[in-house]
Amino acid sequence: MINRSGQPLPQYATALAAGMDVRSTVDVHLKPLERAVVPTGLFLEIPAGYEVQVRPRSGLAAKKGLTVLNAPGTVDADYRGELCVILVNLSAEEVNLEAGERVAQIVLAKHEVIEWTECGELGESQRGEGGFGSTGTK
Repeated sequence: MINRSGQPLPQYATALAAGMDVRSTVDVHLKPLERAVVPTGLFLEIPAGYEVQVRPRSGLAAKKGLTVLNAPGTVDADYRGELCVILVNLSAEEVNLEAGERVAQIVLAKHEVIEWTECGELGESQRGEGGFGSTGTK
C-alpha cells in the first residue's frame, strides 16, 4: 500500500472487526441527493484472487444519511489508481465532513474465477423461475 493521505494506514477498530476505516483527504460538502468521488490518498496492490470491497460506515448512514453509492464497491487486484469512495447524501440536509474523517470501510475478500459453460437448458430447482419476493415475505 502507498499512503499519500497524511493519515495512519487503515486498521481494524476492534479485534473482531471485518472492515478497516478509510479517511477522506479533502473536505466534503454534499447537498441532499448530491454525490461526490472522495479521494483517500491510498493506493493498493491486492493479491490475485482477492478484491477489496468498499462499504458504507453505519454511523455515517444512521446519523448523517451518507452511504456509498455503489455499495459494495469493488477494487480489483489489477487496479493501481487511488482508492476513492463514491459518497451520496440521502438526507434532507447538507452534510459537511472535514479532511481526515472516516468516510467508508474496506474489507478484503477472496473470490473465485470461473468459466461459463453454455447449455440449452438449466436443471430443475425448488424455486424455479420465481423472482423477487417469490420465497415469501416473512
